[in-house]
Amino acid sequence: MQAPLWSTARRTAQPPRTCCPLHKCGSADQTASKTGLGAGPPMGGQFFQRTASGGRALLLAALFALPAGCGPAGGAGESVLRSANWSGPGNDPKFLGLERELIRGFESGHPGVRVQVEQIPGPGLYEAKLLLMVLSGEPPDVLQLDASSAAVLVDNGLLLDLAPYMAADPDFRRDHYFDNVMEIARRGDKLFAVPLDFTPMVIVYNQRLFDAAGVPYPHDNWSWDDFLRAARALTIEPSASRPKQYGFQFENWMPLWMPWIWANGGDVVGPDGRSVQGCFDGPRSMEAIRFLADLMLVHRVAPTPRESAAAGTDLFRAGRAAMILTGHWMLIEYKVDRLDIGVAPIPTNTGEPVTVMYASSLAVAAGARHPRLAWEYVKFMTSEAVQRRRVSTGLAISGNRRTAEHYAAHDGLEAEFLRHAAYARPPIGSRVERYVACEDFGREMFEDILNAGVPVEEAVQRAARLMQKVLARRAED
Repeated sequence: MQAPLWSTARRTAQPPRTCCPLHKCGSADQTASKTGLGAGPPMGGQFFQRTASGGRALLLAALFALPAGCGPAGGAGESVLRSANWSGPGNDPKFLGLERELIRGFESGHPGVRVQVEQIPGPGLYEAKLLLMVLSGEPPDVLQLDASSAAVLVDNGLLLDLAPYMAADPDFRRDHYFDNVMEIARRGDKLFAVPLDFTPMVIVYNQRLFDAAGVPYPHDNWSWDDFLRAARALTIEPSASRPKQYGFQFENWMPLWMPWIWANGGDVVGPDGRSVQGCFDGPRSMEAIRFLADLMLVHRVAPTPRESAAAGTDLFRAGRAAMILTGHWMLIEYKVDRLDIGVAPIPTNTGEPVTVMYASSLAVAAGARHPRLAWEYVKFMTSEAVQRRRVSTGLAISGNRRTAEHYAAHDGLEAEFLRHAAYARPPIGSRVERYVACEDFGREMFEDILNAGVPVEEAVQRAARLMQKVLARRAED
């Protein structure tokens, strides 16, 4: 039987490897616009350990350097509702202005209430700051829940079960929300958050480059052979008049490349939530990682992170890469760039489409001072009327099904994203508490492969051992 097109059985001689520092994992363009999403770089580090008495305690060593939140200081007869999110000064001013306008709408409908928004910007600071607020006895009433690390908050008793509020509220309709997004914060009969917005990860492609190369647009059931064939046809070597054009833009950010493992029938962590060895370093996962590495080192249809950094620009946005794996948040940038784009599923070797979703939800802290008012705020911000305005910026798909379907009916790209959302899986960190630290090892693994010439098998096995140690500590807690 002939080896598939992408298989290393067809490898040519390995090109020389270079060794130099990589730029940061994930491009600024991929991460800077995620104001409303839980799709930002997952936070590394661990938060909980078992104390001698057997109870849970927060690890403080990394947290004391962070400023603690101050309690609300409302005026006479004024209730202050504290709402925490991870946006900051670097986020889209238009979106932040709209958020403030929506909050004023809530306040006008609740006389005597003032919403105090507490923004926690900075990679890796959000969960740490929230946990410090809880430890100091000053948790926010409402908080934005990142699906990528939801298990940290959901599985440690830090959030209020909203199921009783939903059941008792005649104005709330659970069927107005996507089941697979709602599932992220569900534990049995308990529901700890309401979806705000989300995105599935998809292949976005430049239709103009496909047309120029005479390459058919991707179809729903395309395989890795199909993908590699297209990437080769779309890769154009540099000339005196133009730089090299690549078929695909790879970014070494594990939340982006992890779904390729699922698309080959592999996984990072086993069903028990702690078995990495034999899973991440299993044959299907290993094959997926080798395929991605070969796109850069063998087939030369994708730039290495070093080459991307040297270009000094986002190659896809500049029209120098034909395909990229990304989320809905980038549509805003692509519209500014006037790119003619299409959306396709991640190519699969299993015959079944698969991807991951990154989502943002609203939750109420277990120690909230105003739990009933917090529920009213969550219900308001996730309602159809508010969501129609909130997602009008194009940042994400609304977690409110009726709103999402409204926009999909008027926009072909929205309809495509919504179609691919139907089969999207929750991120691993929504169920595995320490998984966010594993993603750092995944990034370092690709740095070793692409920079230092470490063989794929060796690099993957080392990463699997390190991940296993992290999750084993979870099992001992």
